[in-house]
This record gives sequence, C-alpha cells and structure tokens, in this order.
Amino acid sequence: MKVSGFTFVRNGIKFDYPFRESILSILPLVDEMIVNVPDSEDETLKAVKDINSPKIRIIQTNWNGDVPSGGKILSHHTNLALKECSGDWCLYIQADEIISEQDHCKIKEAMEENFADKRIDGLLFDYVHFYGSYDCVAAARNWYRREVRIIRNRKDIVSFADAQGFRYKDDSKIPVAYTGAKIYHYGWVRPIESMRTKTIAMDRLWHGTKKDEENKDLEYKSTQYGLKKFKAKHPEIMKDRIKKQDWVFNYNSKISSYREFRYWTSDLLEKTTGLRFFEYKGYKLIKK
Repeated sequence: MKVSGFTFVRNGIKFDYPFRESILSILPLVDEMIVNVPDSEDETLKAVKDINSPKIRIIQTNWNGDVPSGGKILSHHTNLALKECSGDWCLYIQADEIISEQDHCKIKEAMEENFADKRIDGLLFDYVHFYGSYDCVAAARNWYRREVRIIRNRKDIVSFADAQGFRYKDDSKIPVAYTGAKIYHYGWVRPIESMRTKTIAMDRLWHGTKKDEENKDLEYKSTQYGLKKFKAKHPEIMKDRIKKQDWVFNYNSKISSYREFRYWTSDLLEKTTGLRFFEYKGYKLIKK
C-alpha cells in the first residue's frame, strides 16, 4: 500500500500560513509528498525546498486568480497536485491544517483496514477550528464538523468547489469510513494584520475587490456563540509557532444574532435527541 500526500500553497509567508508545519505533520504518513506552489510574491517556494525531504516533489504552476471564480481556483490547484500522486491512498492537507502525531496510528490503521474494502473511497476526519487565538476553538454549526482528507487514487475523484472536500466527477458524493482522527485547522489564527491581508486576497476569489474596504478594518469577532476554551493538546509541530503569539484575544460566547440563535437551537436539539439535524455532508458515511 503506497500513500501519497498532496497540497498546494501560494504566498504562504505573506499570508502567514503554517504551511511548513502542515507539510511536516503528514510526512511520516506518506511515501511521497506532492506540493504545488503556484506563482507567489514571496519566498514560499524556497521555504518548501528548505524542508529538504526526499519525499517532497514540488510542481510549479501558473496562478490566475484575478477573475472571481467562486473559489474554484482552489480546487483547480488542488487537483493539479492530486494528478501527480502515484499512491493507492492520497492524503490531502491544506496549508492551514495540521495532523497531530497523536493520530498517526489511527490514520495508518484506517488506511490499512479499508484498503481492501471497495465500498470505501475516502476517509473522514473530525475538525478542530481555532479562532482568534490558539486557546480558543469555534464550535458553532457554521463551522463544519467533519470532512474527507484521504481519498482512493481514482481518476474520477476530484476536489470540487472551493476545495473543502472531494466528490466524483459527476458531482455525486463518495462513500467514506470514519477515522476518528482530527484535523487541527488554524486558518483563523494569526496576527490581525496578516488576517486582514489574507482575507482580502481570499475574498477576491469570490467577490473581486468589492469587500476590500470592509476587510481592511477586519477584527476578530470576540462575542459570538460557540467559542470555547481549547483544553486539549496542540500538535507538537505547532509548539514554536504558538509560543510566538503576541496578541490577546478576549472572547465571550453569547448569542448575538438570530442566526446564532438558530445555531444554539440546533445544538439543543442534538443534545436532546442525539441527532444532528440539517448538517451539511459532502460525503456518504458508511457505517461498519
């Protein structure tokens, strides 16, 4: 069983992505690591090269993000990396996502146990979304709970839409097994100036320059439903980055809008019934 890792990163230094930690977090799990580095305005390419692992193969591609695409340029560049994978399983990681060393055994076992089961074309992970600070997690219903990060290497499975997940080329959902492992998502934790710069660039993929002025004054929303203190352990690879946090984020988990009231209601229903109603799922979970 051969495992390929794949990702893409552009302007990783400019936007302060933990892309180096992201790549390093999955290297022990893969036999090869495909890193797509589209045209960048910083030293991202050099930083990837400096990881200096024989597993890493870099591809350089052209970036055309000037025309809003509904985020589809993200899945396009994900798929450019995926096409270069030669493994039986392909493990995808985004530049702001980390896999903990604590979950390596679970992930290896899930790939081995499901390798011969042709009903299964993907493996599902839980998500831990950090917001504003490394000690704060966002757990309201507007943050996705699970997503597919390992897929079988088939030509008809592709990253779709804005690269959140994977589907068959006919847009049907792929059948997946649950790993019980976690993806630690740090996309909403960085100094506020870096957060503004990154948000401006990302929103342009959907809206052009319409939100530039609004995003120039972006602040972390300190009062919102679903913010909680993170009480577990971060992946070891993030230790140095976390030590560098030089800002304070004081937060308060309160309902501050009708939308958040709906999130609270959904949580109450789940606690009462044990069922999560109306959850978006871009996959078909196969129960064993």
